[in-house]
Amino acid sequence: MEVNNLENKVEVSNEITNEKEQQNFLETTLGKTINFGLDIGIRALLPDFIEEQVINLKDNLFNYGFKDGIKMTIDNAIDIGKSAIGIFTGNFESVSQMQEAVKTGGLIDGVSGLLDTVFEKVQKAGVLDSKIINILSQGKDIILNNVESNIEKNFSTQIQNIENVENYIEEWNKYYQNQDFEGMEKQYNRMEKVLKDLAPIENVLNKAREIETLHNLIKNNGQNFNLSREELELAQKL
Repeated sequence: MEVNNLENKVEVSNEITNEKEQQNFLETTLGKTINFGLDIGIRALLPDFIEEQVINLKDNLFNYGFKDGIKMTIDNAIDIGKSAIGIFTGNFESVSQMQEAVKTGGLIDGVSGLLDTVFEKVQKAGVLDSKIINILSQGKDIILNNVESNIEKNFSTQIQNIENVENYIEEWNKYYQNQDFEGMEKQYNRMEKVLKDLAPIENVLNKAREIETLHNLIKNNGQNFNLSREELELAQKL
């Protein structure tokens, strides 16, 4: 009974950890994407601005609530989206679920409202020319379209990366069955390259970690495939 309770606690702890990793991933990735969309939009709406002017404009928007508001806007969209698609607790099981939650949660509408609020604050503070604020306000759709387009591209890239990692794992296993370390090494290196920026989807990461452990055990054992039962069990647990 105590063992079962311990296993349940470990499982819940892992779920909480992965949920936090996913939240951090989305906050960071979407935050950068929104920032990039803002940058592209400003340059499109104010083509005569030099780099220093663009930086100064963005700094003012950040100082008047845009930077802090992004995180809150993303978190709200994730929470609303999770509820809307039926994920009340736990983790996203795929990048497609992340994509659906963000879209259903109204992230773009949230960014739109945030821009309105920040433009109003900046205008009241008088830190930017009212003509510039009017241009940005009237051209807000250009900014939002860039943000939305970049978010979709990012999710599409992540979906492709997940598929690639799963393919590398499948190919690695084929080479492993044939005890072909050279082929394993090639697939392992490809997998590692993609894993650096991969969305934290638990089932994919668990498979990748098992491959990493097995691969390094064989490599450090002089490419000897005769692993002990304990070593094989360790690879599955990590």
